[in-house]
Amino acid sequence: MDIQVLGTGCVKCNQLMAQTQKAVKELKLGVTVTKVSDINEILAFGIMTIPALVVDNKVKLVGYVPALHELKEILKKG
Repeated sequence: MDIQVLGTGCVKCNQLMAQTQKAVKELKLGVTVTKVSDINEILAFGIMTIPALVVDNKVKLVGYVPALHELKEILKKG
């Protein structure tokens, strides 16, 4: 599983990164969460609002930081 958090370093981007890492740890997924902050890479996903979560090259959420339980459900589904 490849998990990426897209964001330029804003507060919400940092929150999503922290929440995602926590969810990965609690679910014992054993994967690394990658932060993508290059604007050109972010735009390549068609993202116009950050933060965003990408799992296996599919955009799963855009523009907000979900509750931990919601994030876990997203990651379980892959």
